[in-house]
Amino acid sequence: MRVLISLLLLARAFTLIDWQNIEKALPTIQFEWLLLTLFFLWLSNATSGLRWGKIMQAGGFIAPLIEYVRWYFSGGLINQGLPTTLGGDSYRAISAHNHSDKNPLLPPDQSPNLKLAFYNVALDRSLGFAGNSILGAIGLGLGGYIFNDWLGTTGWILCVLMIMGAGMISLLIHLDFSKQLIQKALHKLDIHNGIQSTIYAWGWPNVVFQIPIAVLIHFFTLAAYWGCLKACHVDAPIESLLIGIPAISILMILPISISGWGLRETSLVSILGLWHLDTSLVILSSLLYGLITLITFLPGLLRLVVKKNST
Repeated sequence: MRVLISLLLLARAFTLIDWQNIEKALPTIQFEWLLLTLFFLWLSNATSGLRWGKIMQAGGFIAPLIEYVRWYFSGGLINQGLPTTLGGDSYRAISAHNHSDKNPLLPPDQSPNLKLAFYNVALDRSLGFAGNSILGAIGLGLGGYIFNDWLGTTGWILCVLMIMGAGMISLLIHLDFSKQLIQKALHKLDIHNGIQSTIYAWGWPNVVFQIPIAVLIHFFTLAAYWGCLKACHVDAPIESLLIGIPAISILMILPISISGWGLRETSLVSILGLWHLDTSLVILSSLLYGLITLITFLPGLLRLVVKKNST
């Protein structure tokens, strides 16, 4: 069903294309911008993998950070064929748990378990969602005028509220009373050492650098799509991408298409069309972005092949 939805959405996008524009654009594509796209996508995912690895290590998992980056890319490759990120997230949680050495500094009954591995993946995703939402709010603040004058103000208010919300979460984790409640809840769920990884992800003062890093990671993704647009000679205002890319990232969480194919193209045409950008070239840029995303995760295939051969 989801494959069918992706195909239908792509078919809808193709009906919007002026094929003469595509025929003129293909010979003039600037491949140096596509290489920049590949670099920014690699940088975004490598940084995300390092962040997740540090969260795992804070919870007591022992493995080199490079291993977490490899698992992250393998999980990303798996997600390219699935409707949501759950498959890839499950892969990296299970792989990190199975391959990490036992922590000799912890008693056996407090060793990191599979529940903690999944919990840490959720912590990583929560930071990613926060960074994406803040970036989208900044975009709304800068470009909300395209919809309505008051939306710009709303965007800045949402941005401030989300940053304050991150501060409140950090404060709750810092206070002894609320910290003990969180620890008891995690203990009942049999999530050993969950409070340590929670503190690393959202606690004070870690949140001061975690939130900017989360925003930066999604800005790298935005820069990657900007590279595809530039390769196709499309000059998009920065505010259009600050609104469009975070919105698409949230939409792609929904299990209605395969890795966002079709959904990404039709949605970006609707959003970027508000700035009167060429529909055909926007769709071409989106297709190139999808292909380069797949190429970015291809190194993760090595980890999957090695695991298969070892079994």
